[in-house]
This record gives sequence, C-alpha cells and structure tokens, in this order.
Amino acid sequence: MCNLYAQKAGPAAIMKAAQAARNAAGNLEPGDIYPDYAAPIVRMEGDERILTTARWGMPSSRKAILDAATKRADKLRARGKEVDFDELLKMEPDGGTTNVRNTSSQHWKRWLTPEHRCLVPFTAFSEPGRTADGKYRPVWFKLSQDEADPLAFFAGIHLQGWEGVRKIKTGWETADLYAFLTTDPSEPVKSVHPKAMPVILTEPDDIEMWMNGPWDLAKVLQRPLPNDALVEILV
Repeated sequence: MCNLYAQKAGPAAIMKAAQAARNAAGNLEPGDIYPDYAAPIVRMEGDERILTTARWGMPSSRKAILDAATKRADKLRARGKEVDFDELLKMEPDGGTTNVRNTSSQHWKRWLTPEHRCLVPFTAFSEPGRTADGKYRPVWFKLSQDEADPLAFFAGIHLQGWEGVRKIKTGWETADLYAFLTTDPSEPVKSVHPKAMPVILTEPDDIEMWMNGPWDLAKVLQRPLPNDALVEILV
C-alpha cells in the first residue's frame, strides 16, 4: 500500500502536463505527502480543468466506520458508561482510505464517473520495504527517465465538501478529499511490495481517457506499468 509519495513539480509543469486551464492552488510547497495531508490534484470545475488541493484519503466504507464505532461503544459500556450509539457513530473518526483497489465495490462505484476523477501529480512514491534485519524502511520509485524528478500522475478520484470527523481533536469539519487507484505491481515494485502499486498515467491519451472516458473504457487503465518503466531510487 502506497501511503507516502513525493511531489516536487511546480504549478506550471503540472498544469502543462495535465492541460489545466487555471491554478486554484497557488504556489506549491515541494515535499513528501502523507495521508490526510493537503496536496495538489487536477480536477474538473464545470467545463474547466483546474489545479487545486485536497486532503489525501477518501471516505472509508460505512461498514468500516460501523465496526470501529461498535468496538468503541463496547469499550465504553464495559467501563460502565452510557452510550448514545447514533451520536457515537456520527462522530466516529474516519482518517480516510488512501488507496482504491476494488473498483467493483458499491462503495467506490459512485466516485468512478468522470466528474469525480482527478489526476494526482507525483515525482516519486514509496512502498514498504524491510532492511536485512527486518526493520521497516520505505523504498522509493520514480519513472525511469533521465530527469531527477520526472512528473507523472496517479489515477485519482475526489470528493468535494465531505463532512465528518477525521480526528477526535479537530472534531466535525468539511474537506475536499482524494485517493488514487492501485493495481497489480510490475517490476521493480513487485520485488519489494508484491500486493499492489499505484495506477500511473504517463501518456496524454491515457490522461484524457481517465478524465473524460466512460468507465467501461477507462477501467482498462487500472493496470501496472510495463516492467522497468520505474526505477528504484537509492536513498
């Protein structure tokens, strides 16, 4: 699961590659992106493709939130406390789901239409690896190009105006959210993380298909890059 990536491209480069007409994000701070961070995305606003920002992590499934709230309610009851379960469920924190794999799920189908699709710019991404002694370490990958920080896009989905609780300490809030699709990995990612890799769009035609095509055509983009289209970065 990709829960860390880097974005070092400037607004002008992103807008040119995505053919965005307007910058609603302002200046972008290059750096690493973690779950629930605000990060640049390119989405449609009316008939216009714009560069803007959203927070990484789409709403989790209702079942996941229900299960979490049920566990919390059980713990409270075990301590002798009364529980208003409806209120508890409403205020159950949802840190968001960063990666979308099962696009046949009813939970995700509603956001696979073109109006909810977006492009997520990145210059490198990491997958969880292990050192020789078994300790966690992120392994970084980028496109196998001569550029130091080649720009590409994850195939993303987004939601504007979500309302809910991300963290207990911040309480109820409204936010624009996004996540991106994953697929089977190709090499060299597969040797590090055999379960999945992000869906990456590198060709203009694929970008246009993702942003505008009907799902029965766009779904073919949920596929790995060819082997060796990516290289591991030595950090």
